[in-house]
Amino acid sequence: MKLPHRRQFLDLAAGAAALPALSHIARAQAYPTRPVRIIVGFAAGGPADILARLMGQWLSERLGQPFVIENRPGGGGNIGTEAVVKAPPDGYTLLLAATATAINATLYEKLNFNFIRDIAPVAAISRYTFVMVVHPSMPTKIVPEFIAYAKANPGKINMASGGIAALHVFGELFKMMTGVNLVHVPYRGQAPALADLLAGQVHVMFPATVVSIEYIRAGRLRALAVTTATRSECCLTSQPSASSCRATRRAPGSASARPRTRRVRSSTSSTRRSTRPSETQT
Repeated sequence: MKLPHRRQFLDLAAGAAALPALSHIARAQAYPTRPVRIIVGFAAGGPADILARLMGQWLSERLGQPFVIENRPGGGGNIGTEAVVKAPPDGYTLLLAATATAINATLYEKLNFNFIRDIAPVAAISRYTFVMVVHPSMPTKIVPEFIAYAKANPGKINMASGGIAALHVFGELFKMMTGVNLVHVPYRGQAPALADLLAGQVHVMFPATVVSIEYIRAGRLRALAVTTATRSECCLTSQPSASSCRATRRAPGSASARPRTRRVRSSTSSTRRSTRPSETQT
């Protein structure tokens, strides 16, 4: 059965998020006829929250109904995801799905939902880089210096993250590749983690450029490297990429080693499932 408002919904919701599978009757109705909630599984001020508020405003203007942002931080985003899964499948409770939302399936043994089964994607809305930043008080300006300093001070450097999910795997990978001992300090979102990093309560973090860019430009944070294979053009042109500053297990400060490298890419995304390829992306 062809749904008359299906294409209109995809075009206008080109950045909304993911929603529970809708019934055929619900999808055939005019949408939306009342306010819509967008659930964000992380604290306010983080990249997911910023994107949700930008898209919520845009959707409200286009569709004529309020799109209300509701933060449900905790569990690396799982609390927010579960809230959407348990909501009525009528399209009025959306989820801003992030990288962590999918990766959590491999990090948590028991979840009260199946992300692939219980959530229907709508559209991809962004792709951004993560960056390794330190507090300016740290006596390191490049990655080899940081590795040497960390090895000389094992267990004394605190690594902040936005939670135990995809938000901390960058740091864990860095620890594995370099053999350094960093103390992981998880927060309920990148915003509170950044606040403590700016205050000097923690020493290093791998946040998204979306939330850290202005602090880097203002000199309140020092960027050491980006997590992509190429340099970031937006603000980090003077900083090395993950491929050019290859982390090493050799002597501290050695910049000539050529160990294995891995590329890390992030996206807050989703595309609606459809049997027609033309409807899978907007």
